[in-house]
Amino acid sequence: MLDVAVIEEPAAAEASLDPIRSRILAALAEPGSAATLAVRLGLTRQKANYHLKELKRHGLVELVGERRRGNFSERVYRATAASYVISPSALTSVGPDPSQFPDQLSARWLLALGARLVPEVGALLTSASRTRKRVAAFALAVEVRFASAADRTAFTDQLAQAVTALISRYHDESAPGGRRYRMIVGLHQIPDAQPGVPDSRGDRISGDARTRT
Repeated sequence: MLDVAVIEEPAAAEASLDPIRSRILAALAEPGSAATLAVRLGLTRQKANYHLKELKRHGLVELVGERRRGNFSERVYRATAASYVISPSALTSVGPDPSQFPDQLSARWLLALGARLVPEVGALLTSASRTRKRVAAFALAVEVRFASAADRTAFTDQLAQAVTALISRYHDESAPGGRRYRMIVGLHQIPDAQPGVPDSRGDRISGDARTRT
């Protein structure tokens, strides 16, 4: 079982979003059969078996064995991953494209960059699971509270300068055998209120919060 799997096929994404099937996926973090799922989730065995077959068809569950129960044997399934992420690539032609919003002040661009991150890292994880290798990656997530918009602007300016200097120091376009990595630095307000509703300081939060990245 993978720790996390990225769903890229539209049909698989649709299957995972079905309320009953998502409950089955959660229940199959531990191996189970149609009979055990029926009891646990309040379904008929026939209905549980139907959804299991659909999930298996899309690669979301896998057969891990069979066991005897009285006079018959039952198939035991397990989810293929502990958790799933639906890739924006499942939306095909309507997925966000970073080239459409090349503006560092645009929240839409930040979202498009994040959307590109999912299928790229998902492809690395899939390849790594086949070869039993680790993916070389790094992530840092922190929270920062600014006293003012001016402080936020100063922070992002200094951050951009520091990152640019660091990249200039280590980037080697002609390095033999070098590998390319994508680095994304983003900054966004943490949602704590609905758009148009005053936050704790009385400021109104717009639907498109703009911050430097």
